[in-house]
Amino acid sequence: MAVSFRLRSVIAAGIVAMATLHGGQVAAQDKVLKVIPHSNLAILDPIWTTQYMVRNHGYMIYDTLFGTDAKSQIKPQMVESWTVSDDNRLWTFKLRKGLLFHDGAPVTGEDVTASLARWGKRDAMGQKLFTFVDRMDSPAPDTFRIFLREACGFVLEALGKPSSNVPFIMPKRVAETPADKQIEDYTGSGPYVFVRDQYKPGDKAVYAKFDKYVPRNEPPSGTAGGKNVYVDRVEWNLALRDAQQQVNALIRGEVDMIEQPAFESYAALRADPNIEIVNWNPLGFQYMLRFNHLHKPFDNPKVKAAALMALNQEAFLKAQVGDPKLYKICASMFTCGTPYASNAGAEAQNLGKGNLKKAQELLKASGYDGTPIVIMKPTDLASITKLPDVAAQLLRLAGFKVDLQSMDWNTLVSRRAKKDPPAQGGWHIFATAWVSPDIWNPLTNAAIGAGGDKAWFGWADSPEIEKLRDQFARETDEGKKKSLAQEIQKKAFEYGTHAPLGEYVQPAAVRKGITGLVTAPGNLYWNIKK
Repeated sequence: MAVSFRLRSVIAAGIVAMATLHGGQVAAQDKVLKVIPHSNLAILDPIWTTQYMVRNHGYMIYDTLFGTDAKSQIKPQMVESWTVSDDNRLWTFKLRKGLLFHDGAPVTGEDVTASLARWGKRDAMGQKLFTFVDRMDSPAPDTFRIFLREACGFVLEALGKPSSNVPFIMPKRVAETPADKQIEDYTGSGPYVFVRDQYKPGDKAVYAKFDKYVPRNEPPSGTAGGKNVYVDRVEWNLALRDAQQQVNALIRGEVDMIEQPAFESYAALRADPNIEIVNWNPLGFQYMLRFNHLHKPFDNPKVKAAALMALNQEAFLKAQVGDPKLYKICASMFTCGTPYASNAGAEAQNLGKGNLKKAQELLKASGYDGTPIVIMKPTDLASITKLPDVAAQLLRLAGFKVDLQSMDWNTLVSRRAKKDPPAQGGWHIFATAWVSPDIWNPLTNAAIGAGGDKAWFGWADSPEIEKLRDQFARETDEGKKKSLAQEIQKKAFEYGTHAPLGEYVQPAAVRKGITGLVTAPGNLYWNIKK
């Protein structure tokens, strides 16, 4: 007999209570990790959006089939073992013992296949994987199978994808939520339980240790290895958005960690003997500016070419980051310093240096009709809030009319999903940042995906790019894959999918005594001791 939703809620509440009470009182503060995350948390479905706060929320409460370790190697996580047929078309996976959801139900193969199916409708790499998938099934509760129409070389890389969108495993009943609708049940499979009744958007989010979670025996590494939890609770302070107030709270010991301090805060933080700066994402981030390809004027590649040429990376990096030790120019659409990075096609942006005179010439020749460019500017995300101002200035100098509209980040995230014309509540441009694994090859890089309605926000539509991405997905020779990646990037610059704006690092600030931060492309809260 199915367990009712109300009973599941009671069970989950009981688990939370056991995790948070000690001697009849709330757990001592030395077992509560207090964090100022990099943004507000207003969306709770990590499959519905690529927003990093939601990804981090996902890692708190869900588990994954595979993980990516600190050396970028794929390692099993929920999976115990797997086999592949001789023709590489049948993949059979066995789940490890002891996997439970927060309501006490065991994780089954049917939960997995339902979760993968929903993820495969939203994620760029998942969408590409599912062009190869014929069907999936679960012949036994601890087993699931993936049947491919033809062999492809990135099955494990997709299942172990470390960042947005991560193929988190949810209960089947939750995963059967339509992909274009957000989930409302947050029963997870991971090391923490989401304390729903203490969640207040713009105020706080609370996570309690899930005592029945069974971690792997290996040491933690990236998103792989043992997810051991050494605190009773993690509390995210969503209300404290002022940079100086964040610094003051950390110095006074009112919080234990700032995920991403404002760049101008590092000098004061480094000067305090009780604070440590920890770079838990050494490969860093890449800034990008995204165009909306549905509506004029950016439905015209010539107009996008003019905009690309106007965008000088140094101007963005100086204004937003400031400290040259924390940033670098990178002409590549794929993370610099990784295997597929190149300058192919980057002449379109003068190798990241821009050229205003050339941009003005291109714009005059493009047929641009003076349509005001709606640029969305987030007011509460310190790591990117200055980028839209720089974009507005450079585009105006190139000859564009610009309408800079301010809003909070979560409003921006919701608005960018709308296909309405810009004059009717839509948009032309937004800026964002991606962690390295999200953009380091043509399949993970959502901004290069050009599948029209199925593409990432902005909806790039280029059958030529998609054909090349299909070839990349089938190719097994590494040299040929690098050549294909260069050709894909060249076509992406020609089409104008987006503009890379340079790369940077943004270390966390923690109070001394906080140890065990895991090096990873996201903010992970297992292995941390206080």
